[in-house]
Amino acid sequence: MKNMRMLFLGTSSFALPSLRLLAKNIRHLAVVTRPDRPAGRGKFLSATPVKKETLKHGLKLFQPEDHKGLFEVLKEVNPEILVNVAYGMLIKSDVLKFPSLGCINLHPSLLPAYRGAAPIQRALMAGEEVTGVTVLYMTSRLDAGDIILQEKINVGSEENYGALHDRLADLGAQTLLKAVKLVASGKVTRQRQDENKATYAPVISKKEEAIKWAKPATFIHNFVRSLDPTPGAYTYFGRKRLKVWKTSLAEIPKEKVQLAKQSFLPGMLCAIGKDYIGVVTGQGILKILELQLEGRKRMTVEDFLKGCRMEVGEKFE
Repeated sequence: MKNMRMLFLGTSSFALPSLRLLAKNIRHLAVVTRPDRPAGRGKFLSATPVKKETLKHGLKLFQPEDHKGLFEVLKEVNPEILVNVAYGMLIKSDVLKFPSLGCINLHPSLLPAYRGAAPIQRALMAGEEVTGVTVLYMTSRLDAGDIILQEKINVGSEENYGALHDRLADLGAQTLLKAVKLVASGKVTRQRQDENKATYAPVISKKEEAIKWAKPATFIHNFVRSLDPTPGAYTYFGRKRLKVWKTSLAEIPKEKVQLAKQSFLPGMLCAIGKDYIGVVTGQGILKILELQLEGRKRMTVEDFLKGCRMEVGEKFE
């Protein structure tokens, strides 16, 4: 395995543990990542996380603009195997047919569940208690190829997207290396996916980031943690956008909850403690622990309330 020629495709930080591990175990490793793009307020050219990591290891690096450029890279490197980890571009059939040992992909879900671009966040939104990673052969259909290996992982009830992302990236790297060894040895047992169980995890749109207070507290709690640390779930307080970063389903003492005789509407504040705000939802009360008002930094409720007055009966929109 160590002497095989490998082309690694990756862009985001999810690919970094895999790249580091393969760099230690594969002698002839070349890397493809997306071109530098303008980013930030100044719109300065920014390198991808994979490019920065590749340069640290002194590996051969390519940044083709399109599919045609990628195919030219293939002809130059002539890899026996292509490995894709969060590259972010559709791979066409002529590329898929090129390496003699095939093209494999690391995907952060237990396929066929959560095919697509946002599997970690969608799994958290759905309140999944178990998720995992899949290494599979690539085909022209999105995340639909035969499975090589899968590994499961338990999801914490308070775990957010950032924490789960990093744990899956580390688990994925180890699973990917095992899969590469199987492919190199010719001992792969391919498992076809059950199309009847396929679900999809599309990119989260801007409109989806808004909190719907009429939903149950459990739903909103899962929703908030699925968008932390990016892009963040939001609501409005007055005319200002308010991002909600951390919540809890822990009960608020009954004597602390101030509900009028008439039912409070979803989104109304019903309790304000030293370090939490209680909000009425479509089912139950949700505790807010961390938030961020437009133009300010993220902070705990305790710090937030020192500079922003909130009262029971006010409403998030």
